[in-house]
Amino acid sequence: MILATPGPIKEYTEKGWWREKTLLDYFQENAREYSQRVAVVDPYDKEELTGFSAERVTYGELERAADAVATSFLEVGIRKDDIVMVQLPNCWELAMLYLAITKAGALISPVPLQWRKKEIQYIAKLTGAKAVITVESFHGFNHKEMMEEIMLELPVIKYIFTLEKIKQKTQGNISKEELDSIKVDANDIFTLCWTSGTEAEPKGCPLSHNNWINQGLLQVDTADIRPGDVQLTAGPLVNMASVGTTFIPWLILGGTFVLHHPFNPQLFIQQMMQEKVNYTLLVPAVGNMIVKHPQVDRFDLSSVRAITMGSAPPSFFTIQEFKRRWDIEIGNVWGQNEGTGIVSGPQDVPDLSKRVDYLPQFGKNDSVWAADITKRLQTKLVDPETGKEVRDVGDVGELAYRGPNLMPGYFKRPELNTKAFDEEGFFYTGDLFVIKENNYIGFFERKKDIIIRGGFNISAQEIENVLFGHPKLADMAAIAMPDEVLGERTCIYVVPKGDEKITLDEFTSFLKEKGMAVYKLPERLEIVETIPRNPVGKIMKSVLREDLKKKMQSGS
Repeated sequence: MILATPGPIKEYTEKGWWREKTLLDYFQENAREYSQRVAVVDPYDKEELTGFSAERVTYGELERAADAVATSFLEVGIRKDDIVMVQLPNCWELAMLYLAITKAGALISPVPLQWRKKEIQYIAKLTGAKAVITVESFHGFNHKEMMEEIMLELPVIKYIFTLEKIKQKTQGNISKEELDSIKVDANDIFTLCWTSGTEAEPKGCPLSHNNWINQGLLQVDTADIRPGDVQLTAGPLVNMASVGTTFIPWLILGGTFVLHHPFNPQLFIQQMMQEKVNYTLLVPAVGNMIVKHPQVDRFDLSSVRAITMGSAPPSFFTIQEFKRRWDIEIGNVWGQNEGTGIVSGPQDVPDLSKRVDYLPQFGKNDSVWAADITKRLQTKLVDPETGKEVRDVGDVGELAYRGPNLMPGYFKRPELNTKAFDEEGFFYTGDLFVIKENNYIGFFERKKDIIIRGGFNISAQEIENVLFGHPKLADMAAIAMPDEVLGERTCIYVVPKGDEKITLDEFTSFLKEKGMAVYKLPERLEIVETIPRNPVGKIMKSVLREDLKKKMQSGS
């Protein structure tokens, strides 16, 4: 399935940015060269999660399994450009399915385990998915039963395969001749991933082999991932957060891919040490948890070279602690399922204090950065009100992004594409950035998440970053609170550390000591047991806003 239009195909091919080599080609080269190397390591708690024992699978075993499963798909009638939805926990079989489905000429559409009938049914109907792969049940929910209900309402779904059935298929026959006859183009869509859908219907983000290769190389070159590295993913292998930052670099570089999720702090640290992980991506909440862990002095992370943190900028406290304790460089990565990406690594932002909120403005005309691949990107900041590009230090604008890693458009949603892309092919990300000196930009906020207090714009992320350094705090989020006088004030939702007792005054005093402007100080505190997050670790602020709304309406 090729969705890119002739214009970008011609442009990027002539520039040598899009080539004929596919992600399957990368994998098969590595499988031939490193057939006995361990390719994928299961989560240590796989048996508890799925009922199947945790395994360590070599490249030779992985290639054989992918070929057998691909052959079985052909036997039941799955053909070129068919869409296969996959809802599985992180396990070696999920990593294998990305390859097997592609070998059969179809394309994988992975979705989070947390999604239920509403989201799954919407996606199945939109895509016309021919098959669904899922677990019998997970954490007390019967996924197979849900899929069977959907299948009755949507007869377009012809097959439901469970994880047990897929495991059986890995031992089946291989029709090498039939598999070799299937032509996979580098401009074919490799994955159809989805936005989180926390506030609206999920949006499909189709990315081709060439899109992913460019995205993977961007991550490799800016985050210092090297051939043969042991990479660990702590998030679900369903979208950019894990696919783009670890899975694709692993396919390209041929190291070992260690799987984790759902997040288990004890097992995660155990994996980091026992598997001698070289690189991983974390959400800031996990980074904060590690450096504030009561047994942090016993953690041996000597094998770790680099970590990037995504979904939100890391706190300066966390960056300092990783550097001080283990000499680990923390990079700040911003990206989206649509194929955008910027990484603030030690080469481009050597100053730790700046790496928190300074991102290189890749693609700006007069900017030069360490990785050559950044020359393939174009970015600009545009005033949402006037539609004009902003260029002066201190100006805030929506980031517009163009490059060979960017999706061709939302899947079967032309009405969204009209709004999301301009005539030059720039994608408008919906994220506001502020221009900083020396060709840097800083993430400011999602347009809808800005707290506007009496005409002053407040970045909730700024408040969160500073407060994460408070010793009594385990996790938190800042949101806008409606106010009749000032329009909005700041409310913070806080998870205390252990049995700590905390007050709003403690936090405001802490922020004042850090030099925070008075108008930015939070004016309401809500103490909670957990901060709600979506499957990739982003705070679900819509849930917090609704909770606050109900409390304010009830007078509490």
